[in-house]
Amino acid sequence: MKFRELWKVFITFFKIGAFTFGGGYAMIPLIQKETVETHHWISDEDILEIVAIAESTPGPIAINAATFVGYRTCGVWGSVCATLGVVLPSFILIYAISFVLRQFQSLKAVRYAFYGIRAGVLALLCKALWNMFKKNPKNWVSYIIMAGAFLLTAILDVSVFPVLIGCAVFGLITAKYMARRTQA
Repeated sequence: MKFRELWKVFITFFKIGAFTFGGGYAMIPLIQKETVETHHWISDEDILEIVAIAESTPGPIAINAATFVGYRTCGVWGSVCATLGVVLPSFILIYAISFVLRQFQSLKAVRYAFYGIRAGVLALLCKALWNMFKKNPKNWVSYIIMAGAFLLTAILDVSVFPVLIGCAVFGLITAKYMARRTQA
């Protein structure tokens, strides 16, 4: 693998990690823009799969997504570069902030800045949700799974892991049923 390609993967994910606040879900629109629209490393359909895989595997979604895209782009070394790129800005920033935050946490301007950042993160999450909704196939099974998962996690406070397993099982059973139905 060429050093230039690995460097491009690292810099791309470093930029994503450096300029996105709010965690992995807030990074999804940037990951999509950079990897699909700017660099053409993967397709729009791949983003849906990456998000599904990244949510299903242990660890933060942004790191999992970066690792997957890096691997698809440049193999094992690409996954290493992408993962380091997305993690390093946060590590550096948190390390630096930890020294000075205690001195400034009582200032109103600092508190209001974080309120503004939270509002921006919510907007990014809504955009990512909307983009995923537009690209997802629309049928009664998808709507049932979406509503059931939302009800269980957001309202009934059920852990995400059993909900993901249940959604996968429900999707597999439904796909098998639909396949038999079309054969008959």
